[in-house]
Amino acid sequence: MDERKYAAYVAILKHELVPALGCTEPIAIAYCSAKAREVLGCLPEKITIGCSGNIIKNVMGVTVPNSGGLKGIDVATVLGIVGGKPEMLLEVLSAVTSEDIEKTKELLKDPLYCSCTLVQGDDNLIIVCEVEAQGHKVLVEIKNRHTHITRIEKDGKLIFSQALEENVGEVDLDYSLLNIQDIISFADCLRLEDVEEILGKQIAFNSEISREGLSNSWGANVGRSLLKTNGENSDVRTKARAAAAAGSDARMSGCAKPVIINSGSGNQGITLTMPIVEYAKELKAPRETVLKALAIANLVAIHQKQYIGDLSAYCGVVCAATGSASGVAYMLGGRYEEISNTITNSICTVGGMICDGAKPSCAAKISIALEAALNGYCIQDNGGVFKHGEGMVKRDVESTIRSVGKMAQVGMHSTDVEILKIMLEK
Repeated sequence: MDERKYAAYVAILKHELVPALGCTEPIAIAYCSAKAREVLGCLPEKITIGCSGNIIKNVMGVTVPNSGGLKGIDVATVLGIVGGKPEMLLEVLSAVTSEDIEKTKELLKDPLYCSCTLVQGDDNLIIVCEVEAQGHKVLVEIKNRHTHITRIEKDGKLIFSQALEENVGEVDLDYSLLNIQDIISFADCLRLEDVEEILGKQIAFNSEISREGLSNSWGANVGRSLLKTNGENSDVRTKARAAAAAGSDARMSGCAKPVIINSGSGNQGITLTMPIVEYAKELKAPRETVLKALAIANLVAIHQKQYIGDLSAYCGVVCAATGSASGVAYMLGGRYEEISNTITNSICTVGGMICDGAKPSCAAKISIALEAALNGYCIQDNGGVFKHGEGMVKRDVESTIRSVGKMAQVGMHSTDVEILKIMLEK
């Protein structure tokens, strides 16, 4: 692999794999509102928060972290205003105190203090926070990515703006360079010092919240139930599914432990990490192999999401589970053919799973997506792969990824609209 492409792949990993405390959609709202208060310079007298449909969908059913068990767009907004630290980005609520929570509850007693609106349009990720106090007004807008502020206005004057496209240092974030063959080549020649810090944190952080979900009661206890049902002698596939689901059990129910995300999602970060961790234990795999497998898992997931978008009606844990199974295949000696077949079998089995918002039941979807993805590897390991012309399957893995991505982004657009309408019904 040439150095330019290698550097781009490292830059993509560093850009995508960042820490987040809690579900990224309410956290993004809290970040936006915290930034608005920072620019305003005082506690607002009035707040208006506008969000695109997919942001609303992913906030309605999830507990806002460090909120004392509260839910809702208004909670995330006001808690960010009261106790948020915008310099902490997706860990904006990490320093919230009990006094901040009580102040948030007090402010929310006034139904007119924080107004929530739906932002119409084709963009799936938009947050606009407007705050007012002492005759001054501030507007902060986030688009495309959870922490990407595109516009700040104060008293009607533009004081900051930036385009949607971002770079990391001198390296372009060129996601078009991603493809399965080169992802595997990247892993084969990976210099561990380039990724040890970020992938090491991903293992450490996501394993910690997984242990929390397995040790204590969170949500529907999907992860714990898997292990209990299958007993002490659970096989590695069950352990992998349980470990990932348990992390989501805790995270979706308000556990205040950070995770390392993938494609803007903590659930996706957990989903692709924990099977790699569990299979590494089973195989007694060396650290080098584990990090290479995890690099593949992350990049395969990110590659799929480029055709789908960060937020859509297509459940993102399918991409993450497929990435994880690809990493498992690599640890077991698989390379291009085996990994390509695993991807095809996985996304053409469970690629129709819908996203109906972030919530505790996401843990069950993680379990099912991983079962399908790991089963996809087992099918190919026994010489089977879904053939061209069967449903969404095309002549090669790249074409198949594109076909599923088009179905998700274009074909499921109307599905996304209907899901939001149903969720907003009183």
